Amino acid sequence: MHTPTEHRKKATMPHPLRPAAPRPPADCGHRQPLPAVAARQQGVALFVVIVFVMLSMLLALWASRTSLFNEMVVGNDADYQRAFEAAQALLQDAELDIRGEMADGTVCAAHPCRAYTNGALQFPGDTNEINPLITKLEGETTRCKDGLCARRVGRQDFWNYKTADTPIKPAANTALGEVPLSELMAVGARYGQFTGAQLGSSTAPANPILADPDAGRYWIEIMRYSDTAKSANVIVDASTSQLPLNLDVYVVFRITALAMGRKPGTTVVLQETYARQRTKD
Repeated sequence: MHTPTEHRKKATMPHPLRPAAPRPPADCGHRQPLPAVAARQQGVALFVVIVFVMLSMLLALWASRTSLFNEMVVGNDADYQRAFEAAQALLQDAELDIRGEMADGTVCAAHPCRAYTNGALQFPGDTNEINPLITKLEGETTRCKDGLCARRVGRQDFWNYKTADTPIKPAANTALGEVPLSELMAVGARYGQFTGAQLGSSTAPANPILADPDAGRYWIEIMRYSDTAKSANVIVDASTSQLPLNLDVYVVFRITALAMGRKPGTTVVLQETYARQRTKD
């Protein structure tokens, strides 16, 4: 037998494994190869970025709305405080009007005080002048004139009946002087009308509500007081056990001051009862 040659043995040996052929690189449409990591991404990073952007937008929107709300609150409060100060100034002006004093505290001796204003109603100087004044006021449709009014016998919150179209229940009774506020404003007294109080200047501006003739008025109701108060011990004193009420003409004045803010719906109403007293001789 022939012995196989070495060449034939080598021919019968299996061939070694060849490496797989490399795949063509992916491209982005411009024939440029992409990295292997980018080829495996699924868009998760984009979704996370969108979520963070939306959260940032919501946070900015919340901050802007909160800032706007705080600004509205501060503005409303400032407008109310301004109207409140104007109503207080109207009350003080009405007190000066009752006492017959100027804005600086001096006794009225010239225009524009009531005593020196033609046609203006005067406060009763003695008991005999009370009834004629009240009778004249009751004859007015509004029961008021020149800032003086007869005692209100209708609804007391007349400032809520703003116009003739304002719905109110029960219906307004004109016989009792229940007229719209728009009509009462025409017969109310303006700030400084009978006291000469100044509305301010460019260097020292006053409250802008007081400078607006349609934003503030005061009314003074003339109310009779019982003559028995002459000898009544209204207030008990510790030393004398009595303190007579020395009214200067037996009437009591109820002052109503109304001031409207610069914003719609801002209205301040203040009331006080004022008794003018005289000093014993």
